[in-house]
Amino acid sequence: MRARVAIALGSNLGDRRAHIEYAIEALSLDLTEVTQSPIVETLPEGVGGEHGPYLNAAVVGLTSLSARDLLDRLLEIEEERGRRRPYPQAPRTLDLDLILYGDSVIAESDFTIPHPRFREREFVLTPLSQIAPDMRDPVTGRTLLELQSAITSASAKPS
Repeated sequence: MRARVAIALGSNLGDRRAHIEYAIEALSLDLTEVTQSPIVETLPEGVGGEHGPYLNAAVVGLTSLSARDLLDRLLEIEEERGRRRPYPQAPRTLDLDLILYGDSVIAESDFTIPHPRFREREFVLTPLSQIAPDMRDPVTGRTLLELQSAITSASAKPS
């Protein structure tokens, strides 16, 4: 059985573009029918002042790996690019987040699918909605495009 998955990619240390491109190439070994968003620069959100601008992208594809095995593979790819976790929310050479795994909803102590904060992150929703607008969040039933439109509208309202 193959699952359609959505993965967010980010980097704000070192050769950011090379880290993202490496991850996309590495993911092509575990995913088929891969669609990649453009790589865009974004300002850091919800992290400390030591963070510089990020490069962000997303990929969608099919995998025969289990959700847990895919997560383990993402962690391996991060480590291959020198990812260290000295403290929560530390700057990173590469950050790979498994956002959606088919229509699965997984809630374990160390693993949650869909990604618990993706609905609040424009830097995740925008690239994903560009390449998979009709992919659905199994929790809300909303498409990625609907979620992206909602967050864009909310951020455009004056505070």
